[in-house]
Amino acid sequence: MANSDHVINGSASRFRPWRIAILCLIFGALGSGYSVRAAELKAFLTGKLLVATPEIQDPRFAESVIYMVKHDAEGAMGLIINKPITKGQIDDLLKSSGRKTQGSQKNIVIHYGGPVGQHQGFVLHTDDYSIDSTTKVSNGIAMTADVKMLEALAGGKGPRQSLFILGYAGWAPGQLEAELKTNSWFILPGDKALIFGADADKKWRQAMDKRQIPL
Repeated sequence: MANSDHVINGSASRFRPWRIAILCLIFGALGSGYSVRAAELKAFLTGKLLVATPEIQDPRFAESVIYMVKHDAEGAMGLIINKPITKGQIDDLLKSSGRKTQGSQKNIVIHYGGPVGQHQGFVLHTDDYSIDSTTKVSNGIAMTADVKMLEALAGGKGPRQSLFILGYAGWAPGQLEAELKTNSWFILPGDKALIFGADADKKWRQAMDKRQIPL
C-alpha cells in the first residue's frame, strides 16, 4: 500500500519536492523490463477503464480510474491514471538510475499506479512510438516498463502522449469478477482523452459523467 502522505489528488502546483532516493528504487525495477504476452491481451477487460464507484472507501482505490493492461483467466493487472504523486526533471530520473543525462529541461509527473510493485515504474503511452519491450495493449495505447522509454522522452523523441506510473493494481484469478458482481466498479472504453488528460483532479468525475451516457 502506498504511503498516504505521498499520494496527492491535486494540481501540479501542490506536488511534493522531488525525491531522488525514491526514484533510484523506481528505476532499479523499471530498467529490468516488464512485458505482457500478446495472447493475453484479447480477453475480458483488457484495454478498458475500470472506474471506482462511490461505494469504494479503500483509500488505495477510492475515486480511482484504472486502465486495464491485462485481464484474463489468470488474473488482472491495471494502472491507476488519476493519482499524481510528485514531479521533477526527466534528467534527474536518468541520473538517479545511472543513465546518461540528455540535457533535457523537461519535467515529468509521477503517478501512483496501485498498491502492488511500489518500486516498479511503467510508462503508459500512445503507440505511435515503441521499443522492443513495449506491450501494445488496445486501440492505440501501449505500456512500456523500460528506462529506454524515458531516455527517448528526454531526447525529444518518444510517444506523443504518456504517463509515468509507479506501482500497479493486481487481482488474483476470479477476484476482479467477484468485485464487479458487487458493483464496486463500472467499465468504460479506453478513452485516450480521459487517460492522458492534463487535469488528474477531473478524471474520476469525467468518468462518472460518461457513465450516464449510452455507450
